Amino acid sequence: MDVPETSYGSDKHGLVCAYQFGAGQGAAMVDAEQLAALLDPATGPPERFFWLHFSLSNAASERWMRRHLSLPEAFYQAITAPTSSTRLEQDGDALVAVIHDVLFDFTFDPESVSTVHLCLEPRLLVTARLRPVRSVDLLRNAVRGGAPFRSPAEMLAQLLHHQANVLADIVRATTVKVDAIEDKLLADRVATSRRELGTLRRTLVRLQRLLAPEPASLFRLLSRPPGWIGGEDVQDLRESAEEFSVAVADAGTLVERVKLLQEELGALVGEETSRTLFVLTVVTVLALPINLVAGLFGMNVGGIPFAAHGSGFARVVAALALFTVVAAWFALGRRRE
Repeated sequence: MDVPETSYGSDKHGLVCAYQFGAGQGAAMVDAEQLAALLDPATGPPERFFWLHFSLSNAASERWMRRHLSLPEAFYQAITAPTSSTRLEQDGDALVAVIHDVLFDFTFDPESVSTVHLCLEPRLLVTARLRPVRSVDLLRNAVRGGAPFRSPAEMLAQLLHHQANVLADIVRATTVKVDAIEDKLLADRVATSRRELGTLRRTLVRLQRLLAPEPASLFRLLSRPPGWIGGEDVQDLRESAEEFSVAVADAGTLVERVKLLQEELGALVGEETSRTLFVLTVVTVLALPINLVAGLFGMNVGGIPFAAHGSGFARVVAALALFTVVAAWFALGRRRE
């Protein structure tokens, strides 16, 4: 029986896409069979650079990279290790990075975050991910649209720029949702907002925790950049880091706003609970004399008051009604005070 081959959105080597760039020119798509010769320093064009994007869901991707690419061992250790925190470090002439981004089909779920592994060299940018992410897909669309890139470092700056834009879009969409929840809160519609508000806060906190270290790591690197990264590329990377830092700060501000709304919701829920308990307590207290008298008169023993009196029942009911009215006035009056 023939078993269909599963490539997880990539070719049989785990390659999702590969592009060849000339300085300031558009990209030409290449396949895995052509890359072996093109990436060879002896035979490949020296003025060209490449972007290779791999799917780690395909087990063949790591084997192909080890066979045809001379990447630092730190990169391979990162892609095989469990999901780690954001980092960006220099390893020889290469830059190895672990960044986080939201999934392509992001749905405000705290788990809709994935990891992208990068390795940057003078003629090569390698990215690898387990699940499709938005920023890489935006960069791929820009390359398909013919956007020129002068170096792999500029491509990294563009990737970080898309990442900042994705986070800013999430913050804007979350702000719209929070505004709607706040309007419901002002209208005293509490029950429809609590769960949604908690989900939004968990998502923002997770994104902030995973993405906040990235601008700081990039700024540390740019304080002493590798010699092969030009001045324009350093400036582009610095601008991308600043944009991303602003987006992370906006996310933190929104988290504080959501926290305040949650506290306000908690206070309203507590107030409603207290009001309900007070009403139940008042009803119980007002019904206590009636239940007590009914129990006493229902004992069927001798000496029950008004047992032989013609208007005894009416007198007892009148006394209980008067006592209940006085107790209700006292309780409700204290409540108003």
